Formats: sequence, C-alpha cells, structure tokens
Amino acid sequence: MPHTLASLVSHTALKLTVLAGEGRLNVPVRWAHASELIDPVPYMEGGELLLITALKLDAEDAEATRTYIRRVAQAGVVGLGFAVGVNYEGVPDALVEAARQENLPLLGVPRRTPFIAISKAVSAAVAADQYRAVTAGFEAQRELTRAALSAEGPADLLARLAAHLDGWAALYDASGAVVAAAPDWAARRAARLTDDVGRLRERPAPASSVVSDTDGDDRVELQSLGTGRRARGVLAVGTGAPLGTAERYAVHSAVALLTLTTERSRSLQEAEQRLGAAVLKMLLAGEPDHARAVAGRLYGGLLDAPFRVVVAEPVAADDDPSAAQPAAAGSAESTATLDALADAMDSAAARTGEAVLAVPDPGRLVVLVVDGGAAAEACAAHAAVAEARAGTPPRSRGRSARAEAGRTGTGLAVGMSAPTGPTAAANAYRQAEQALSVARRRGRALVEHEDVAAGSVLPLLADDAVRAFADGLLRSLRDHDATGRGDLVASLRAWLSRHGQWDAAAADLGVHRHTLRYRMRRVEEILGRSLDDADVRMELWLALKATSTPPGE
Repeated sequence: MPHTLASLVSHTALKLTVLAGEGRLNVPVRWAHASELIDPVPYMEGGELLLITALKLDAEDAEATRTYIRRVAQAGVVGLGFAVGVNYEGVPDALVEAARQENLPLLGVPRRTPFIAISKAVSAAVAADQYRAVTAGFEAQRELTRAALSAEGPADLLARLAAHLDGWAALYDASGAVVAAAPDWAARRAARLTDDVGRLRERPAPASSVVSDTDGDDRVELQSLGTGRRARGVLAVGTGAPLGTAERYAVHSAVALLTLTTERSRSLQEAEQRLGAAVLKMLLAGEPDHARAVAGRLYGGLLDAPFRVVVAEPVAADDDPSAAQPAAAGSAESTATLDALADAMDSAAARTGEAVLAVPDPGRLVVLVVDGGAAAEACAAHAAVAEARAGTPPRSRGRSARAEAGRTGTGLAVGMSAPTGPTAAANAYRQAEQALSVARRRGRALVEHEDVAAGSVLPLLADDAVRAFADGLLRSLRDHDATGRGDLVASLRAWLSRHGQWDAAAADLGVHRHTLRYRMRRVEEILGRSLDDADVRMELWLALKATSTPPGE
C-alpha cells in the first residue's frame, strides 16, 4: 500500500499536526522535498509533500499566500509541511486560510522535528512499498510458473493472472483468434479487439500497445509473444487503472511464460519441417508404408484419415484476372502471404487437436490437412477473406464459404485436391496443382478439384495458348469465307452440332443437303484432314468453341 499523509501524521516520532485539508490525508505521497523558492513548481513532478519555513514567502500576505498555494496545488503537490517556530512563531492565518480554500493538506511541523526526519520516513515507506511490490511480483511469477506447467497450461495461467490484476486476461494465437480468456466473460470483450491485435501482430516482436475498450472503462494493454520476426501470439490484459509495480512484474512474467509455451524452438520447427518434407516425399514417390513409419505419432493420425493436399502460391496483383502470375518467390510480401495462411490453418488445427503437415517450398506452400477438418475450413475461410478484401464478396456454397468469383490483387492462389489416402497422394498432389493453375487463370483465391471436375471444360478454352491453336486451325477456312465463296465455318459448326446429320444441319443453315455435303468436302480439302476421324472432329469443335468464347469466361 502506498505511503499517505495519514500514515505520516500517525507516525508518533514526527509529531505532525493537521491544520487544513483533513479530508485529503489518504492521498499517496511519492516523496518529501524541502524548498524555499517562491516558485518551486518547475522542480515538482507531482505527488510530493513540500516542506517550507517561509524564508522568502511572506506567509502573512493573503494575496501572495493564495497565489503560492494555488500554484503548488495545481502542480500536483499533495501536501504542505510548515516549520513552526523557525521564521514564524506560529502558523500564519493567511497560510491556513489559503490551504483551506484549495483543500490542500497543511501539516504543522514542530521545531524539534527536522525536515530530514520527514524525508527519511517517506523514503523508508517508499522503499518498503517497492519491496512489497517486488516480493508480490516474484510470488506472482512463481504462481504463474506453476500454472503454466499444470495440465491446463495457458488457461490456468490466464485465470491466475486475471485474479492477480483484479481484471481480465486473454490470449490470441498467431492468426489473431482468441484461444483462451479469464474470466469466461472476457472472451466477448477480447473479441472486440481483434483489429488492434492485428495491427500489433504486424509489428516485429516484442511490441506492446495500450488501447481503450469503447464499451467499458477498462485500460487494455496488448503484449506480443515471440522472439522472432513474427509474433506467435498476443496477450491482452484489462484493468481499471494503470498497472502498478507488482502488476507489471506479473504481466512480464506471463509474457515470458506464454512465449515459452507458444514459441517452439527454431531447431524443433526445422526438425519437424524436415520430417514433414520426408513424409511428403515418400507419399509422392508411392511409398505410403515408409511414409507412415517415418510419420510416427506426429503425423500418423493425419495419414489414417482421408486428407486433402493443398498447394498455395502468392500471386502478383494485376488488373486482368486471367493474367494472375506467381509473385516473386522469397520476397517479404510473398513470404508474409504464405505465413498468414499457414498460421490460420495451424491455429485452427491446434484448437481441435488435428495434425497438419506443412512443407514450405520455394515460392509456395504444400499442406496436408484432414478432410472436413478445422484446418481445411480455415483455408477456405482465409481465401474467402482474401477475396473479400480484394473487393469481391465470396458466395457461400456447400459446407464452407468458397470464393466463387474474385479478382486478382488478393495476393493468394490456392488449389485443393479431392479427399484421398496415402496410396493416392501423388494423384492428389497433381489435382491440387491443376486446381491451383485454374485459380491463377480465373483470378480466384481458392479452387477445389471438385469445382474443376464438376464444371465444364469450356472455361478452360479461354487460355491464350488454346485460342492461338484454334485460330491457326480455322484460319484457312475463315480466309476462304472472307472471299465470299461460301460459309464454311458456319456450315462446319452446324454439321458438328448435329453430329453429322445432313438433313438436320442443312435445315439449320437453310440450304440443300447436297450443298452442305459439297461444303464439307471443301473443308476437308482446305484443311487436308478427314472429317471421318473422330479426333479431327473433336479438335475442330473445341476450336470453334474456343474462338466463340469471350476472354475471361
């Protein structure tokens, strides 16, 4: 408890008397300082007991005394100690009246009590209070350490921290989601701070900030967790007043302990990545038994259930959705884009106890996730948010929010395979890459293999290479038609659409079937290819569709 004027007055050795401001004796005293300056305000910090003998102050001049008392009171001086019997035999009435008007405590100091005795008393009390705060902080540190090592881990730690602060505490994971809060009602309050948490996570750790709870009177302090370039989490504490010394010790201890529990060592992370890369390599090589043996308990559960292969790449922003290209590998922006996706999936999986196998590749991220699990849903949700931020709201479809349409500028393209097992992992990887290619072409943040397989092949004809092939294949026919000697392209389209039925195709064109037969012979002559060949008919039909499909559709 801080030292107060009341405790000084009750100090029997000092023999102080209260002359004014009796109702404000419980104000904390930060220091005791003697000064005979007419204007000591520039040398005050606030919270001092000012000791004077009125050597230079005319304490019997009412106006001068009121001015003096008003200035020191406004400067934050909490009390005035007046030495009786030094320059004045008694306490001047003008001084007592001025102190009463400002409600400033005025203490009479007897001649036998030196100012140094008061300073020592205040100093000893301040030191004792600091010692109590440090001792309480160390005790809180021991208590929080025991909580961190308990079965409940961070949840128990937050509960003890909130009790110690007489406030609330919340823990956010690397994706910015609230993973634990104490007391329970604090989770709703913590959820309102996700934007502030997001801004703090963008700063290199360690970092902190103080924010205001707009719906309450709490003072909220945010502390990032981690030792690397990116924060691995954020601790939020809400209190009714600024933190004291003991509370500050407790918060710093909690930050250190939570950092130890949320930030795995770099060597362990690298070892897990090497193990995951080895497991993935074996799966793609068609060695599921070896992959399962290497995966052990770390990834074994993932291989026991149907999983999906996710391949993600950052894409460069472009005004043309069909021109989305992979972003420069290794750049800070590209790395941050993939890191954010990995954090979202890893955090979601951690909350449900799922296993996630993530293998960073140069310029891309390959992840194995449980089919229908939290990580897969987090991937879809992250992609949906990316498209929404790019200005194109996603449409909900099925069991999760999929990005059905979008524009480039999201900075992310993700391909997801169909559910599979260890024996078909290589095929699933190809599916994910195919879906990724479609995502880049269409300017989408996420494309699943089912979306491609269940749709039409016609949108794929919008590729520039396919259009170039189609134009080359049909150019001679179009050149022929341009001379006005027939309508071979339209006749070919009608004949192919009617599956070679002469009468039906001729009726569509409004010509005699013999005319149509003549035109088809001219097509064969000009192209040098037989329409009896099914492959030729297929190529011609796709060429006609490719050249009639507007770009981007």
